Amino acid sequence: MDLLRMNCELLATCSALGYLEGDTYHKEIDCLESVKDLIRYLRHEDDTRDVRQQLGAGQIIQNDLLPIIIQHGQDKALFDACIRLMVNLTQPAMLCFGKVPDDPVFRHHFLQLTSHLQAYKEAFASERVFGVLSETLYNLLQLDWEQRQEEDNLLIERILLLVRNVLHVPADPCEEKKVDDDASIHDRLLWAIHMSGFDDLVKFLASAQSEQQWSMHVLEIISLMFRDQTPEALVSAGQARSAEEKQRDSQELEALRQKEQAEKRSRTLQRGTRHSRFGGSFVVQGLKSVGDKDVIYHRNLHNFKNYTHDTGKTVRRVPKRNRQAKECKDNRRSALNVRLFLREFCVDFLENCYNHLMYLVKENLIREQSQQHDETYYLWALSFFMAFNRGNGFRADLVSETMSVRAFHFIERNITNYYEMMLTDRKEATSWSRRMHLALKAYQELLLTVNEMDRSEDESIRQSSNVIKSNIFYLMEYREIFLTLLRKFDETRQPRSYLKDLVESTHLFLRMLERFCKGRKNLMVQRKKVRRKKSHVEKNPSFPDTSPEALENTWKIVEEELKGSGFQLSESLTESIVPFDATSETPLEDQRTEAMVRVQDALLARLGPEALGLLRAAREVWPEGDVFGSADVEPEEELELLKQILHANLPRSSPPEPVVEEDDDGVELEEEELESVQLSETEFNFLDFIKRFATPSIVHPYILLLKSYSKNTPHTNHCIVRMLHRLGVDLKMDALLFQLSVFNVFNKILSDPAAAAYKELVTFAKYVLKHFFSLAAQNNKAYVELLFWKNVGAVREMTEGYTKEDGGKKPAWTEEEEEELRKLYEEHRHSEVPDIVETLLPLLSNSTRTRRQVVTQLVHMGLVDNAKELKKQKKGTRIVLWTEEQEEELQMLFEEYRDSDDVLGNILKKLTAKRSRARVVDKLLSMGMVSERRELYKKRSRNPHGKSSGKGMTEEEFLAGLTQGSPDDSVDRDDEEDGEDESEESEEEDEEQEREESQNGLRRSQSTHSRVERRADVGTMVNALQQQGMSGPLLWIQNCLNRTAHDREEDGLSQPVPLVPLTEDNEEAMDNKSFQRLLRKLGLRAPANEQESFWRIPAKISAPQLRSAAAALSPTEDEPRGGEEQDGPRSPSGEPQEEREEEEVSGEQRAQALRALLLARKRKHHTTEHADFTPIVDTESPAERPQEKTSAKRRRSRVLDDDKENEDDSTTAMDMDDDAADSDSENTSAPVKRRRKMVLIDDEEDED
Repeated sequence: MDLLRMNCELLATCSALGYLEGDTYHKEIDCLESVKDLIRYLRHEDDTRDVRQQLGAGQIIQNDLLPIIIQHGQDKALFDACIRLMVNLTQPAMLCFGKVPDDPVFRHHFLQLTSHLQAYKEAFASERVFGVLSETLYNLLQLDWEQRQEEDNLLIERILLLVRNVLHVPADPCEEKKVDDDASIHDRLLWAIHMSGFDDLVKFLASAQSEQQWSMHVLEIISLMFRDQTPEALVSAGQARSAEEKQRDSQELEALRQKEQAEKRSRTLQRGTRHSRFGGSFVVQGLKSVGDKDVIYHRNLHNFKNYTHDTGKTVRRVPKRNRQAKECKDNRRSALNVRLFLREFCVDFLENCYNHLMYLVKENLIREQSQQHDETYYLWALSFFMAFNRGNGFRADLVSETMSVRAFHFIERNITNYYEMMLTDRKEATSWSRRMHLALKAYQELLLTVNEMDRSEDESIRQSSNVIKSNIFYLMEYREIFLTLLRKFDETRQPRSYLKDLVESTHLFLRMLERFCKGRKNLMVQRKKVRRKKSHVEKNPSFPDTSPEALENTWKIVEEELKGSGFQLSESLTESIVPFDATSETPLEDQRTEAMVRVQDALLARLGPEALGLLRAAREVWPEGDVFGSADVEPEEELELLKQILHANLPRSSPPEPVVEEDDDGVELEEEELESVQLSETEFNFLDFIKRFATPSIVHPYILLLKSYSKNTPHTNHCIVRMLHRLGVDLKMDALLFQLSVFNVFNKILSDPAAAAYKELVTFAKYVLKHFFSLAAQNNKAYVELLFWKNVGAVREMTEGYTKEDGGKKPAWTEEEEEELRKLYEEHRHSEVPDIVETLLPLLSNSTRTRRQVVTQLVHMGLVDNAKELKKQKKGTRIVLWTEEQEEELQMLFEEYRDSDDVLGNILKKLTAKRSRARVVDKLLSMGMVSERRELYKKRSRNPHGKSSGKGMTEEEFLAGLTQGSPDDSVDRDDEEDGEDESEESEEEDEEQEREESQNGLRRSQSTHSRVERRADVGTMVNALQQQGMSGPLLWIQNCLNRTAHDREEDGLSQPVPLVPLTEDNEEAMDNKSFQRLLRKLGLRAPANEQESFWRIPAKISAPQLRSAAAALSPTEDEPRGGEEQDGPRSPSGEPQEEREEEEVSGEQRAQALRALLLARKRKHHTTEHADFTPIVDTESPAERPQEKTSAKRRRSRVLDDDKENEDDSTTAMDMDDDAADSDSENTSAPVKRRRKMVLIDDEEDED
């Protein structure tokens, strides 16, 4: 009912447009509103496009819209509305339905809509219509850019889209049964475009600098104009045939004449001398029928040579997926006047527009400013106009824009992309195959143009050709593209025309490459080596000896080598060393430990210069914290650093799996095995390159194309024979062609009546057959070999003799080994080991057996049914699904340990079904037990009133605190988050924990010196910032810290507080690197991710710690720095100097007493601290220690300090308790400073 009402509304709306009386159209008053109503109806049509079909059936364009724009074009609003409506009505049916529908009902609607579009196209083939469009477009283009309105640009684009849509309408093969040189509807449309001058406007849009935005529309219109044309036909239009063309035509006619005469002779011989009413019956001896008897033949004997058992059988239906791909429509020759006008268009376009337009289109494609698949128009234009340029008096300057190595790269990349999409998008494989064919033709045209440039008389053009050839022959991608395309040819997806162009392109490329190699003694080309992981791993990987004696010997050798070279490195070594991996997913800052490990590996390998170069390169990359030494470090200090690194126990990841290098020239590698690609140079050998074609996968497409030799052009047959000649004669591998299907083609060629026209094919076929029969006389298996395609190894065996059956095989299993394997399998088959093969391998007496041999033998002995049962399970994928019981267990464990410090660690220990850390985290998130990953991070236990205050501590804890300091966490929250996201396997988690523990122990031994130095650094940094004029931002930070401390004391709650700079000075200070370094020293946290913009005061820092950090920023506390006293130490409250000196003396005495007590306890327990970089506590007086040695040892003690320590919030805040207490001279001992720090903390707590 709705459909009928819609029909009535459409009819009423169409009637309100007006009416055509004779040649005059009378529009109604509501004509404009009716056109807008029709546009509105089209927006709400259904999936069958009913509105569009009804308007097409009513011929609204022929009877209403076209007369309106012709006779009432002066009404601008009405003209714009009609153009909008026609653009909508003429859009391709493929866009309306998305694809050719499979459903019969929708397929009917699709064909119906296509027929309406073909009627529209015929109506547009009028000079009056294009005259109006041309005049309107000309007037719009006359306007300057400043005078054009948005409506003018929209109208220009709609006119171009309208012309594009009309040209895109396909021809109707049932209606247009035209012969060549007859005018079709498309030819009439092109002639109307020419007579109206629209083609001149198209050329103007293509060449004008101010009209660059229409480049893609113009290229699309041009490609549709030349849709049915070929460059060769346009070049020869209006010209007399050349002698070459005449000779080619005469050869074709002669071949047809010979074939016809041969058929007449065969028919004459088939007729007997006397007529017989009875054909006769004959028994064919030696040819068995269905039973055991011989075949009885009931026909005349002259037809017996065509006898076959298949006579009378039904032809077997080929499945659709195995059918050969259909060819695209054939090109037809247009009327002569149309071809002449198109030829002139091509000449003008090449001279004035081609380079400019192709540059604009290429830029749009590279910047992805075009629509999907618009690169096909670029590829078509490149191949068409470059081919026309070659045929019409070649001029290299006319196509210089597309004649470059960049063009080769662009096309090669598109060919690869099209092939990949053809494999993945199987439903649209035909479309991707056509695009791939178009890209191949463009690549072929580039090669033909380069070949034409070689023949040029201009020396500069020949030099340019050599430059291009040297590039495409040098790079591996361009050399091997035809190898890949031939190997990947699929006749079910790619038509025979594609194979023809591929074979001809390969022939041209090889001929150019051969000619290029002949003039050079040695040609260097690029070669790729692919590094991939082996499928097996060594059981016992060898590690260097790290015993103290071995390390001492290694250090002596390295030390002598470095001292002998005077610590000077060669320039080549310095340039080749890179301390980080730019391609790694690991952040640059996290690679610092890996760089330290690389330095240690170089030292263990006794490569002193490499280790020193790595150390210096790492110092330039990571200068902060002087981890790899300071910038002005002396050679002796570098030597000491290297020694400490050599003896250090550094955290190491799991040993890398061994890799094997393989040339990319060999077999193809699976994508998952690819590890890396290394580039190198090698000398090119043309004959070795031809050997790459000697495979059945490449010979088969050539034989497939040879089967249609009678339909191929002479050039195509020549390309086929030339390639087979290279393989059979040049490489002496004619046995590669000893195959039954090849011989069947040769038999057809030799028995062809017109064989005289294929002399090259006949000669080569006789050559191959002669060699086969001579070989068959020596090898009685040659006839059996005809049934199979052969590789190089099989060819060698067939010609030189077969190898022994036992040759090259693995040693067989003895009875004792089989019995041993059987017993071991029976013992362990019911055990719960995850991989029984890995369990059996070390238990076998023959340790040379591999996993594959054991699995094969188990299957052979019948102990297992299939090798898949013993397939090695991948890590982390053994358990995927969670059962209800496991989910309940996880929920119970989470409720039990949710208040513990390490929730996730406790859950992982208690889970019955072991899973990786990442899977447990994902499951907890999916079950809603936690809202974010941060809730599962290990909590840090920090008590500011605990050990650091000295209350409630035992004597041992107090002494341990003096020597080791407060424990420091090994991993920040950010690092834990990265670890949670990246870890997939439980084994990797264990390794990570071990590595973190080693780092924790290493940094725990360095905590004492690093804290003292950080406290000393804050005052220096504050003074430096004040000298830079940042007193205001420092005061702002101090106020923020005090205010936050006050709020936390009142509320009793701690939350992260962002530092929002409201003034320009504060904002500039927050961007200053030195200022940010000071903030990190104070324990403030930088933005964690892209969602945070401001620095924050962490919630962990307590109010006393905040006040201490704020006090460290006070200018009055920074004045009396150690070693900088000028007028004598003066306290702000006027404290006498004598009291302060007495306080210092008493502090030194207490420190010495504590050190003596500590040493006594050490002797008592006979234990020593074995931290690699722990500073040695000296019993001498601090005043007797030289200042230079102290500073050097402090720098060395921070060599392996991780950068995470700089970001540790609460520890850093505790270090900043009172910066003024650190203002002593640098030669003050570390225990004295630690003691002063603890005394000051007690004073602060008493004040609180």
